[in-house]
Amino acid sequence: MDRVVEAVFKNGVLTPLEPLDLPEHLRVLITIQVPSAEGPEDAVQAWGRVYEGLSEEDVAAIERIALNRSHFMRQGT
Repeated sequence: MDRVVEAVFKNGVLTPLEPLDLPEHLRVLITIQVPSAEGPEDAVQAWGRVYEGLSEEDVAAIERIALNRSHFMRQGT
């Protein structure tokens, strides 16, 4: 029986956020998957920090390079 359960890691121990209803001393395999972001808002905020500390001129230069496909394509293709 495979099951996905959220847990919190604290003081070296994983604690499930819901009852597991498993027999005592049952051996299980655990796969750890850390979410990349809590939600869409967190992802947007993270992307907003990409240009943090750069001048408007630096941001404009980066965007010009990113939008110029010749930097990413071989000549003649």
